[in-house]
Amino acid sequence: MTDPVRIGEKLVGDGQRVFVIAEIGINHNGSLEIAKRMIDGAVLAGCDAVKFQKRTPEACVPKDQWHLERDTPWGRMTYIDYRHKIEFGAREYTAIDQYCRERNIAWFASCWDEASVDFMEEFDPPCYKAASASLTDHALLQAMKATGRPLIISTGMSTMDEIVSAVDAVGKDKLLIAHSTSSYPCPVDAINLNMIATLKRRYDNTPIGYSGHEVGLSPTWAAVAMGATFVERHLTLDRAMWGTDQAASVEVTGFVRLVANIRDIERSMGDGVKVVHESELASRRKLRRVPSLTA
Repeated sequence: MTDPVRIGEKLVGDGQRVFVIAEIGINHNGSLEIAKRMIDGAVLAGCDAVKFQKRTPEACVPKDQWHLERDTPWGRMTYIDYRHKIEFGAREYTAIDQYCRERNIAWFASCWDEASVDFMEEFDPPCYKAASASLTDHALLQAMKATGRPLIISTGMSTMDEIVSAVDAVGKDKLLIAHSTSSYPCPVDAINLNMIATLKRRYDNTPIGYSGHEVGLSPTWAAVAMGATFVERHLTLDRAMWGTDQAASVEVTGFVRLVANIRDIERSMGDGVKVVHESELASRRKLRRVPSLTA
């Protein structure tokens, strides 16, 4: 059994309700109104938290890509200008913080650089998330861990040695580990859900979860049945919207099904002790021809 980790008002770990995270990320395309609609969708679906991404563009975009031009919904612009266009600042996150409090849903962010950690600390987040791309950035992981808040690390695009090195760098206190494959969308044969069991064996006191990027919902449900203590999926209003993550995201109606069936799976797992249920007694009396000698 894992030692549960508290994220806000919820405990995450074996024996607890699966903690469901709706990853808004940058699917809001720089629009606060779209972000609020996505928060509404996460609340409707019954998610436990929404997650954003926070970057300092100059720190996260390699300089040789700053001035490369690309077509966007706002016209042709340089990549660094595009990153600024979709990056929320203090005004937007202040509004998001207030809105999530009104809607009674937790929110936090993946920080991609140390300055973003300092920025997010102003909002007293319940935890931090390190994206798979940041798993080998031990200085960043340690900056998030140094806040004293729980840290979720994703393990996509990583070797087992890199995962072990990251865990060694931050320690296992208040740590949660998400199995992930960083393909957008992820082919079914690359999901490798058995890694959940591998991580559970190696880190038996640490909550293990699943961060999925596949098209469809069934692998996420399977992850829950296999013991994932938290799950994260990208949320979108429309998979056809502009943005690199939209096609690997789940629309609101899909999220409603996702969460509802996760709760059904939780209730269906039981305790592994065989009993005759009250609902079976009528069938037992009607259909069993030979009474049990031990009954």
